Amino acid sequence: MGGEGTISIQTRKFMYNSLLGRKQFVIELTHTKRGTIPKAEIRTKLAEMYKVQDENTISVFGFRNQFGGGKIIGFGLIYDDLAQAKKIEPRYRLVRLGLTNKKESNRKQLKERKNRQKKYRGLAKIKGPKKKKTEK
Repeated sequence: MGGEGTISIQTRKFMYNSLLGRKQFVIELTHTKRGTIPKAEIRTKLAEMYKVQDENTISVFGFRNQFGGGKIIGFGLIYDDLAQAKKIEPRYRLVRLGLTNKKESNRKQLKERKNRQKKYRGLAKIKGPKKKKTEK
């Protein structure tokens, strides 16, 4: 879809969570003559609205399009600073924002280790199987 059309952003249920050091709210987007709006664009508009210097402190997620189009509802968080965001945000959202790297692992090795541990109970899972004594 093209970039024409207007977007209006409204926030509902706005509250400041002092324990987590963030502002949290529901985002209502209304748009005309346009498809789904990218999250990056929503983050820039929210940064302008709330006068936030660092866009990386803004996290938006959980967007659902209303049937028939024209309206999207989601959830937004604005952290006080980047350190607080890195401390509290789930790792997968930090990866989406590009603030951390995805942990690469070999799935087959993890599954084989899990299945080997099924054979043992208690501390043997951590320490490994006992070595058999060899007779001389």
